[in-house]
Amino acid sequence: MGKLCRGWNFTSNHLSDEDGRIIVIWKDNISVRTLQESRQTLTCEVKIPGSAVFTYTAIYASNESSERTDLWVELLNTYQNLSLHSSPWMLGGDFNQILHPAEHSVSAVNSLTPDMIQFRDCLTQMGLFDLRYQGSFFSWTNRCPVNPIAKKLDRLLINNHILNLFPNCSAFFLPSQTSDHSPCLLNLAYKIPSCGTRPFKFYNYLSKHPDFHQVVLDAWTQAGSTAWNLTALAWKQKQIKSTGYAGPLNADIRT
Repeated sequence: MGKLCRGWNFTSNHLSDEDGRIIVIWKDNISVRTLQESRQTLTCEVKIPGSAVFTYTAIYASNESSERTDLWVELLNTYQNLSLHSSPWMLGGDFNQILHPAEHSVSAVNSLTPDMIQFRDCLTQMGLFDLRYQGSFFSWTNRCPVNPIAKKLDRLLINNHILNLFPNCSAFFLPSQTSDHSPCLLNLAYKIPSCGTRPFKFYNYLSKHPDFHQVVLDAWTQAGSTAWNLTALAWKQKQIKSTGYAGPLNADIRT
């Protein structure tokens, strides 16, 4: 901590696990108070300047199904003991459990299992759901090129009271680096894009023009041969659209 986060504060669950599976660090302008800890969780009260207090639970679930069952029971007890049904609560981390078969990259996983149902029922009872997010859908990979497997094991869960407190909060699952998990970045004041962006529209009658294919080909080539991402593709479409509407296609149709 002295080398990497000099001047920051931290707490961990070393009292519950000798390996200290969870570490929470924060700067001085934020107030953090540990409420309870266990081998798989660390629950804190967090106070950010200019904001109301909320509860945050860091999760590092066990690889063993039986121990994860203990985690679901523990979370339900935390929910009841701290009266979190009426206050802002956020949970984040590695849950080591998917909620739905679609969260597994292998097509053979195509039905709900007892573990999935148990996890889902736990979240339903506590009124928790995934915060809107961008980035990777699968947050974990086995990094095995021969037999690749990916799953959504990491989540950022909230209750309705968090949205009342931070209506613009959003999560971003970033590309994995040294870990086989994707890091999750939470922005409590993310500026959501405003509505009103004009969609790309294409009038089918233009495709009947004898010069249609050549005009599109010329415009596509002039805008660059390859579109590597959606931004580049949208720009190329816009170039083609402007060429078609203002160029020979529309001019010929008007005459």
